[in-house]
Amino acid sequence: MAVHESSRSAAKVQTRPVARRNLGRKFVLYTFLALGSFISLFPFYYMFVQASQPSSEVLRFPPHLWFGSAAWTNIVGLWNNGFGRAFLNSVIIAFVSAVLSVFIASMAGYAFAKFRFWGRSAIFGLFLLVLMVPYLVTAVPLYKMMASITLFSKDNWLSTYQAVILPALANPFGIFLMRQSMHSLPDDLLDAARIDGANEWRVFWNVALPTMRPTLAALGIYSFMFQWNSFFWPLIVMREKSMETLPVRINALVGMSIIDYGQLMMGTALTTLPIMMIFLFFQRQFISGALAGAVKG
Repeated sequence: MAVHESSRSAAKVQTRPVARRNLGRKFVLYTFLALGSFISLFPFYYMFVQASQPSSEVLRFPPHLWFGSAAWTNIVGLWNNGFGRAFLNSVIIAFVSAVLSVFIASMAGYAFAKFRFWGRSAIFGLFLLVLMVPYLVTAVPLYKMMASITLFSKDNWLSTYQAVILPALANPFGIFLMRQSMHSLPDDLLDAARIDGANEWRVFWNVALPTMRPTLAALGIYSFMFQWNSFFWPLIVMREKSMETLPVRINALVGMSIIDYGQLMMGTALTTLPIMMIFLFFQRQFISGALAGAVKG
């Protein structure tokens, strides 16, 4: 009995330094994580704080670190400057673009991954080459195209929703992401559905798409964010104030001599808030979908 008690006490003595080392490592790790979280989140907190300040107090030094009383005043000023209409335009453009982009990219990715046809690799290589072309190179011919199209309209497509939505639908990145994700889908599962009598559209819609939900969610968030934050192309093609998007309208708040920094910060905060909420609600699907094509099954 004495031998067993001595061995137990010796084991406890040996485990104490190990437990202390593990506790020290966890403390250091959590300290770095807390510091990194603070560094990452403080700019957003500071933005919302300054959005609630009057214009004369935004550039104050030392700066305010707590919320002010001018938040509603800044919101009303933004509304009078057309912020509400710009918000509606951005919601329509971003939502419709996200839905159509996901649908088109999923069909193209399914075709590239599961169909065997002549020139498949060459066509997919051309899609990847498009990623290397700077966006500014295509701006002028694309603008001339929108100015000459009169389909479904008496006038051209300038200052219309379709002028912003359609050029970004066939996104090469989305097609690449869906193709890589579709590669992990077992061919036996698709063949089983075909044997049961399902046509190709039903195989795609009822079998392939439900298994790709994380990737679809990731691509949808990416497409929504791309259109929501897009500035250059809407600035060129939206020539009427009533058709401006949020980034263009916020940029218009910067005048030549007078700048209302309170409204500017409030507009930036309200524009950032939907993106933050979407990412917080769908972060798990976004991360798993973004990594879905990293390992080929």
